[in-house]
Amino acid sequence: MSHHQVLIVGGGTAGITVAAQLRRKNRTLDVAIIEPSEVHYYQPAWTLVDAGTYDQQATKKRTEDYIPSGVAWIKDRVATISGADSKVTLESGGDVTYDYLVVAPGIQIDWHKVKGLPEALGKGGVCSNYLYDQAPYTWEVLKSLKAGDKAFFTQPNTPIKCGGAPQKIMWLTADYLRRNGLQGKVDVEMMSPGTMLFGVEVFRKQLEKVQARYGSKWSHYTNLVEIRGDKNEAVFDLIDKETGEVTGQRVEHYNMIHVVPPQSAPDFVKQSDVANADGWVEVDHNTLQHTRFPNVFSLGDAAGTPNAKTGAAVRKQAPVLVANMLRVMKEDKVTDDKRYFGYTSCPLTTGYGEMLLAEFNYKNEPDPSLPINTKKPRKSMWILKKYVLPQLYWKGMLRGRA
Repeated sequence: MSHHQVLIVGGGTAGITVAAQLRRKNRTLDVAIIEPSEVHYYQPAWTLVDAGTYDQQATKKRTEDYIPSGVAWIKDRVATISGADSKVTLESGGDVTYDYLVVAPGIQIDWHKVKGLPEALGKGGVCSNYLYDQAPYTWEVLKSLKAGDKAFFTQPNTPIKCGGAPQKIMWLTADYLRRNGLQGKVDVEMMSPGTMLFGVEVFRKQLEKVQARYGSKWSHYTNLVEIRGDKNEAVFDLIDKETGEVTGQRVEHYNMIHVVPPQSAPDFVKQSDVANADGWVEVDHNTLQHTRFPNVFSLGDAAGTPNAKTGAAVRKQAPVLVANMLRVMKEDKVTDDKRYFGYTSCPLTTGYGEMLLAEFNYKNEPDPSLPINTKKPRKSMWILKKYVLPQLYWKGMLRGRA
């Protein structure tokens, strides 16, 4: 059994950012990260890879190059967490105890919850921007579309990382078709269990204009439940908008179907005593401290906070968590002035060369961070997405500087 002063579960965006900020604040801290993967991905760029406008290789780096100096790397998977015992059990069988725990393992992709999807993925027009290896195939499928084809884009009935991801690739596909004389000749349709294009009114109105520009369709109250790869058929449940009950099914033939799979908290989180009733880590929405175990904190996709799950949220959450944890270490209470109010942003690529930066908070109110109007698609925001944000990520966030 080993012990660390601060143990971080997860070496993704949230885990490494917190570790880097902790070490910058106090280099004497004994910090360890549990992370099995030797490769770290910049996933926000995968949509651009899907659309043939970004180098896939530039979205991955070696994990070891971003583990902060002085932080121990436990290259293993977590089997269980016990907040009551201040202990994490590894899949290899060992235990790691801690004084303070940060739970940041990200989100679990549940491919199997759509019948036939794992077998169909990567062939016959079935693609997804939620896997590194799949991004080039999405581009191949997109380029192969021709008059008379049908292209569907799906969103699941679960929380997902980057809530705008289903739309981004749809708008880029629609723009590609427009630029190649195929607008109106290929059916482009979003299949969503939701009730509207976007939850924040000012951004929704802009996206409705984008939809009208491309003439794409949007079917609400539909949820993908099966892919019949041998027939190029997709099966959708139809949902009653009042009761939420399934009232029937719709079967569609596709030439392209971009699937955003169901997602959930990792199983080892759901099965632990740090989880809330929905399986996410039970934390105070503002302080990010666990509501029952004061030496446990969480941020990122696995945290039980009602914000959109994005890297931008992590950038705002990390300094709050770090400040509160350091204060608890000294005085057994969180700070009075460090609070997270749900800031997140969805960089919505609405076409080649333009992007709408939707920034908002827990109250679904616009929460701008830039000194320009980002409430409509702009070329400058495309530049931000493609060139600035990746550098901010690799050289800023993961180094504890942003």
